[in-house]
Amino acid sequence: MTTNGQCSLAERLTGIDEIECITPDLNGVPRGKVMTAEGFLDGRRLQMARGVLLQCIMGGYPPARFYGSDDSDLALVADPQQIHRLPWSNEPRALAICDAVEFNGESSGLSSRGLLKKVIARYAALGLAPVVATELEFFIFAANPDPRQPFLPPLGLDGRREDGGSAFSVSSNNGLRPFFNEVYRCMAALGLPRDTFMHEMGVSQFEINLLHGDPLLLADQTLLFKHLLKEVALKHGVTVVCMAKPLAKTPGSSMHIHQSVVDSGTGQNVFSDAQGQPTPAFYHFIGGQQACMAEFTALFAPNVNSYQRLCHPYASPNNACWSEDNRAAGLRIPASSPVARRVENRLPGADANPYLAIAASLAAGLYGIEQQLQPAPAIQGEFEVPENLSLPCTLHAALERLKRSQLARELFGSEFVEGYIASKTLELTSFFDEITPWERRVLAAPV
Repeated sequence: MTTNGQCSLAERLTGIDEIECITPDLNGVPRGKVMTAEGFLDGRRLQMARGVLLQCIMGGYPPARFYGSDDSDLALVADPQQIHRLPWSNEPRALAICDAVEFNGESSGLSSRGLLKKVIARYAALGLAPVVATELEFFIFAANPDPRQPFLPPLGLDGRREDGGSAFSVSSNNGLRPFFNEVYRCMAALGLPRDTFMHEMGVSQFEINLLHGDPLLLADQTLLFKHLLKEVALKHGVTVVCMAKPLAKTPGSSMHIHQSVVDSGTGQNVFSDAQGQPTPAFYHFIGGQQACMAEFTALFAPNVNSYQRLCHPYASPNNACWSEDNRAAGLRIPASSPVARRVENRLPGADANPYLAIAASLAAGLYGIEQQLQPAPAIQGEFEVPENLSLPCTLHAALERLKRSQLARELFGSEFVEGYIASKTLELTSFFDEITPWERRVLAAPV
């Protein structure tokens, strides 16, 4: 035991032979290597090619010039607070979330985890600390070995598949209770506190709300939760999908980000004054979000499929309007007490990299505070989106906005912005290399 009564790292890893050392790539996919526990505890340096951070979702890479012409290594340095025994593994095994660090000790400019840490540090330099919470939506489907076939809900206990009438139901007829029991057990083992859980609007769609806290911690928890879902699903013969829009004519899956800012010294929410009224900082934060959302859309909606969700809203607004408790606005102010006053960014999809989405959203808000930007007037009820508050509606358009954004380069670095665009352009090209069933069905018809 250590002097403070906590188990030492060696004691925590007793019986462990291997440790999965991972770091999020630009898509938020855990990438890394498996290391022996002996080497890990000895502090042996673990190295990985820099290009892995820009790996496309299909598995390819952009040209080497975007990550160093010789594709040199960087180091994976484990975060001591994010070393866990894996509760879903049949064999004793551990996982460590790592920072991607250059050999000179600096965070890699291509690391999305490193970018989030830099944004948090900018707040700290002003005596501020951002607080966030994520709401993650996801679908659970029957096994889908043939990607040419549409996803189907699992068979329920009554022998039928869910047909869309189960939103907000607490029934166990879907037969998923054993799956969720293991999910909850694994969450507890990993120290992932959950707030609320519910069946969402879509067919076999669910949502979990993680408790608010430090942004880096919440990004780590969101990454772990998505990884956990996939691993537990494999054991239960179902498929968990975090696509933004896996089913047509059905609501998509979001990753809403709730954001507030506290004074580092007092812990007081700087969005509310002593009388409980909104402060100038609150409005400046919203103004910054509005000023940046169009330029940062590609970070919130990173895939071709992301825009299927945004173009068929179902409470997935593709705009930078703000409103008091109106789900049609991209920036919603939930009903709350003054101490909990916050801004909910409803643009990110479940497919977004949580580190990037949180970093971009918080950086936008801080930009508004620093520049003392004023937001456009709040909207209520049904409304027409002003042209200056509309957002890109395709990945191509979003990447063009990001490419032209000097602000993105100032906040995230040209190395990251150029590498991100290069990788996403490859993904977009891959998509256009295929012809969809709709095109064959409709456009090949006689005229």
